[in-house]
Amino acid sequence: MLSRLRFWRERGWTPITAADYAEAWTRFGGSVATHPEVVARLADLAGLPVRYLGWQVDGQVQAAIPTWGRHLALSKDVLKQQGKRSLFDLGNAEIILPLSADVHIQLRHRARYLSELNVAQMIGVSEQPEGLALAREPEQYSKKFRYNQRREQRLLEEAGGVIRPMLELTPEEQARIYADLFQRRWGFEATGKDHLAKVFGLLREFMTGSLIYLNDEPVAIQVLYRVEAPQWVSLEYINGGVDPQQREFSPGSVLSFVNTQSEWERARALGKPLRYSFGRADREYKDRWCNRVPVYQV
Repeated sequence: MLSRLRFWRERGWTPITAADYAEAWTRFGGSVATHPEVVARLADLAGLPVRYLGWQVDGQVQAAIPTWGRHLALSKDVLKQQGKRSLFDLGNAEIILPLSADVHIQLRHRARYLSELNVAQMIGVSEQPEGLALAREPEQYSKKFRYNQRREQRLLEEAGGVIRPMLELTPEEQARIYADLFQRRWGFEATGKDHLAKVFGLLREFMTGSLIYLNDEPVAIQVLYRVEAPQWVSLEYINGGVDPQQREFSPGSVLSFVNTQSEWERARALGKPLRYSFGRADREYKDRWCNRVPVYQV
């Protein structure tokens, strides 16, 4: 029965190697959550082997997917089933699969937050009720909004605030600060708290962004991962933490402004659009920073 289900699910697909998958991602692009090294390192951490599948046309791989059974790899559902949900957190990451612009595939593996970039090439997907929040381009914010953000940043810096790159810190320092500020902000522990330093170390080459100190104490932090695909830059804002006792200086808002502005500038220097995802469009503050875009599921 199991083999028949897999035969049906994988009809049209053939097993490929991890190197084949990486080559397809390099050619066709993808997102943080489908990047070959992100998939391989986090799957290895979870102890769950990845089955890579390719859709071939005239003997050439034109689409590729990493899978865990009937799900795409790194699925929260699989982690939960395996009792490993607390290993790592990728939020509700946008899933961009490496697909040739000329291919049409049948996707039967379970997946959520499938990107609008792929939908025209995929059969078997439907729009999700909830959308995704993608950061607006700088010019899409009103002049008043930008003025207020710059003013908040100036007041914070005049009060002793210092903005530092995340990569100045070790993974252990990042983990300690993030866990502390997340707990203060939300009142419960960050997902994967016990493994944060390990995960931050594994994904260090993809980490970007800054954090804010006030009077030599960290007051705002955001976990951002960034990958560069051939035609765009994919960036995931996983989650953040802020000291609620410093609300008068709005360090969380200042950090969002600093991080989004610098990442747009960086992407534009490469001549590529930026897909800066705040995850699920489920909170009012995201509407201040983002446009809601549709996403799809199987």
